[in-house]
Amino acid sequence: MTRAISLHHVSKSYGRDRRAVDRFTLSIEPGEFVVLLGPSGCGKSTVLRMIAGLEEISEGELLLDGEFANHIPPRERGMAMVFQNFALYPSMTNRANIGFPLKLENPREDNSARIEATARMLGIEHVLDRYPAQLSGGERQRVAMGRAISRRPSVFLMDEPLSNLDAKLRNHLRAEIALLTKELGVTTVYVTHDQAEAMSLGDRVAVMRGGVLQQVSPPREVYALPENVFVAAFIGTPRINLLQAVVHAPLEGRMSIDLGRQRLALPEPLSPDHQLLRIQQGRRIIVGLRSEAVRIAPPSHARPGEVALSGIVEHVEYQGHEALVHLNTGSRPAVVPDLESAQPRPMSRRRRATAGRTAGSTQGALGVLDRLKGRAGARISGPVVTLDEPAPDPTAVRTPDRPSVISGDLVVRTGPDMRLRTGGQVPLLVDLAHLYVFDHYGRRICPLPQDVPGLDG
Repeated sequence: MTRAISLHHVSKSYGRDRRAVDRFTLSIEPGEFVVLLGPSGCGKSTVLRMIAGLEEISEGELLLDGEFANHIPPRERGMAMVFQNFALYPSMTNRANIGFPLKLENPREDNSARIEATARMLGIEHVLDRYPAQLSGGERQRVAMGRAISRRPSVFLMDEPLSNLDAKLRNHLRAEIALLTKELGVTTVYVTHDQAEAMSLGDRVAVMRGGVLQQVSPPREVYALPENVFVAAFIGTPRINLLQAVVHAPLEGRMSIDLGRQRLALPEPLSPDHQLLRIQQGRRIIVGLRSEAVRIAPPSHARPGEVALSGIVEHVEYQGHEALVHLNTGSRPAVVPDLESAQPRPMSRRRRATAGRTAGSTQGALGVLDRLKGRAGARISGPVVTLDEPAPDPTAVRTPDRPSVISGDLVVRTGPDMRLRTGGQVPLLVDLAHLYVFDHYGRRICPLPQDVPGLDG
């Protein structure tokens, strides 16, 4: 039997100043595979442990098949957990490890057939009489999974089970987990910081940041329609190009996006997505361009919807099947602090109060549309991007023809056979159909949000 899991405004606090999970709401259907994804310290493992009953819920409620379950003991929830470090008993054979939870449930029952069937399912029947120390990392993880499967649980909870394995074995076991959970039809909640695992395994991906749920969507939607800058930057390899910009929307003439030294001229008539940019006139925004949205080609080769830019080659990464070209277009990158540095330190009460007053003052200065958008927008756990201009780098080479930076601001995919000279200028074509625009809060405004705020407050 499998079961549904619902978390409603669940929070976990450690003391008065540290909230690891903040009003987390998520419903998981029976048999669904949901991945909790985010950087280290974002609260994803805490959510998993609250579902398992290993962490007490500070606020909110957990429902299992619609029944309130906050205070149900872990052993009565019918769940099995697979840990990152295998958690096998070294003094027991692998057979005994797999059968251990069955022995706890019914000490007198002979579970040999069930253990053998589980081992055959995982391809480890030949190591049942060995000890964990005699196995490879992949075999030990299979034994740990066998121990979970043998119980026939209603829910699998997996906490980064593949992170201690090498890349090749990780890819192999990832495919096995996908097939196994689909075959068993058991509700699965899987925690990882590896986006490749999340995108390949999950029916839905729940992206977290700073204890706050940012977006829950199928993998394709998380990639194609990120709710905010953080999700856009966290999902995708290489990382999306994020550039600071300003919208120019004159009453007469073409609307354009100023990237600093160059502009993206939006074609007329404007698409519905681009029409929404008019209300951002004169404001600072963030432009997002994935590497596949830009190609190296002259303006004469432009297709409908493509506009021209140019860039100076800073560096070329040869990947074998492709090359990643780092270019300098004279733009200023937008920095996503959570992904550029270590986890930020918690604010003191005084700093939080000051930040709240500052945010209140800024909110008061915005127009009605901005206030409506702010009310309707998802919580994103503080500032997502840093739009301050970076301090000049004293080691940067300054020439009349290039900006004073060392690394490029745009990464473009090309074929492996394209020959490019470092320092050379190349023509670029940007596909505006794959243009992302985020406001100065980091929320997506282009493509159009799925829930456009209304006027009913």
